[in-house]
Amino acid sequence: MSDDKRIKQVIVMRHDLKMRRGKQIAQGAHASMSFLCRRLQEAGLVTLDDLTETQRAWLTGAFAKVCCRVDSEEELMQIYDKALEAGLEVHLITDSGRTEFHGQPTRTCLAIGPDEADKIDAITGHLQLL
Repeated sequence: MSDDKRIKQVIVMRHDLKMRRGKQIAQGAHASMSFLCRRLQEAGLVTLDDLTETQRAWLTGAFAKVCCRVDSEEELMQIYDKALEAGLEVHLITDSGRTEFHGQPTRTCLAIGPDEADKIDAITGHLQLL
């Protein structure tokens, strides 16, 4: 991996839900960790050798994360679809609704990457920071 390639993960959070700050943090952590948790659930064991060179560089390097906001579920899903179309790793989080959202499962956020910043920025670069 070239030293001049920036690698990051972007967490996109729905701002319209007016979640408590702690709830936002928990949902963002779920999204970020899904990158590894899904692999563990599927394979039972994950080593650095199971990851791409970019993913390994992120985990063993700066571990950069950027949090952005969208103002609706529709906008969140548009970002999700664009990231999938671009071939990026993307994890959508749906909260169970037990502590907020009146018992209704609710899509709260997603994480894109880790991957090269330029690839992710093509999808999320226009979003406001959270």
